[in-house]
Amino acid sequence: MTKPMDVGELRVGGYMMIEGEPCRIMDITKSKPGKHGAAKARIVAIGVFDGQKRQFVKPVDANAEVPIIDKKPGQVFAVNPTGVQIMDLETYEYLDASFPDEEDLKAKLVAGAEIEYWKILGKIKITRVK
Repeated sequence: MTKPMDVGELRVGGYMMIEGEPCRIMDITKSKPGKHGAAKARIVAIGVFDGQKRQFVKPVDANAEVPIIDKKPGQVFAVNPTGVQIMDLETYEYLDASFPDEEDLKAKLVAGAEIEYWKILGKIKITRVK
């Protein structure tokens, strides 16, 4: 799920959708309005799931889509060769997630470890081990 927001209201460290992928905003530069044009914002962001750098240029008063991020507690149920099986600590449902890209975080994933995961547009990303 996403919600609309003006490009001028976006901040560094926030999130937005670029090319259908949720991205974390790393840099925003705004130009001043000219004689015949509106002010424009140039946004540089990195994809949450794929780590790709993306750029985005739009007028400040245009709409941008912002993903709704569910931050939830979970517990590692099993570590498989292909990924991790997580049990949500609020609903007790089981979810399958891929391994995180960070090696130190991946090393801490053992059965029984409590984690925090994000659910964005139906995809799951493990963000930290408690």
